[in-house]
Amino acid sequence: MEAKFCMTCGAAMESRDVDGTIRRACTECSFVHWGNYSIGVGALVMKDEKMLLVRRAQEPGKGRWTNPGGYIEQHELIQDTIEREVLEESGVKAVVTGLVAVRDLPRSIHNVYIAFELDYISGEPQPDGVEVDAAGFYSLAEMETMNVADFTRWLIDVALHSKTTGLVEDKDPIIKMDGYGLYRVPKITI
Repeated sequence: MEAKFCMTCGAAMESRDVDGTIRRACTECSFVHWGNYSIGVGALVMKDEKMLLVRRAQEPGKGRWTNPGGYIEQHELIQDTIEREVLEESGVKAVVTGLVAVRDLPRSIHNVYIAFELDYISGEPQPDGVEVDAAGFYSLAEMETMNVADFTRWLIDVALHSKTTGLVEDKDPIIKMDGYGLYRVPKITI
């Protein structure tokens, strides 16, 4: 979708070269439309060697089993988004322990998906009845007979077979920056 009017002043937009790329820019003020992006997040929650999965009740992926997830809200830290999405979709309380995978899917709306590993805290899986119609913890053997989405299978493999701890939240950064979600690669000593 092409931006036709400026989000700042309402004037007409035009296509012009901005930093070597043709972009939509305002004809009256300095506003530049840098593109369309969406950021999705996904949860990998294990309990008793079983992974939390939900069955999609809506498109995309209706009828497929996936890990819980969703899209970030404008004023919400990513880790808060994923913890909220897990609770909303499955009734399970879990907390982020690390970031384990990133998917980059450039297209008309450039989609970035960030997968987190979470520790199970409490709750029995219950579908929300809107976005998902089933939820539960499943073993790899049980998943073999389920209609699990390919991307979810890949994420589970990454979570189960990674040789590092991935990125972990920097809970005590040397420089305090309120409102930032900061992650770092932990130093591994041999």
